[in-house]
Amino acid sequence: MKLLANGAHSKRVERERVLELSNTEDPRNVSLEGVARIDLQFPKFTDGRAYSQAFLLRRRLGFTGEVRATGDVLIDQLVQMQRTGFDAAVLRQDQNLEQAQKQFDCFPGFYQGDTVTPQPAFSRGAAR
Repeated sequence: MKLLANGAHSKRVERERVLELSNTEDPRNVSLEGVARIDLQFPKFTDGRAYSQAFLLRRRLGFTGEVRATGDVLIDQLVQMQRTGFDAAVLRQDQNLEQAQKQFDCFPGFYQGDTVTPQPAFSRGAAR
């Protein structure tokens, strides 16, 4: 997962179409044609509707561009974000990039399937 400091996030990207979705919008009702990046908003870290949006974009709508988490993004959320379809996150200003990257080392694998690896471990032959 690509991690960005708060000041490194740009809403404008040359030659790419960036779509910003509020967490109240249904991705199924938006045209994704020509979209390279979708920014999903976490207005508060306790509001998880963007997780569902990311899952819908990846698994049901087949979106292959970048899905970026913005807003009140904390280190504790990163692993779950990656598992639900995010591939980039803009950390809240008080969050440390180095500490954030270490979160992925804490959880090398999961029993359940997710957006990245849909099959559960037992069907991959890993848990016997």
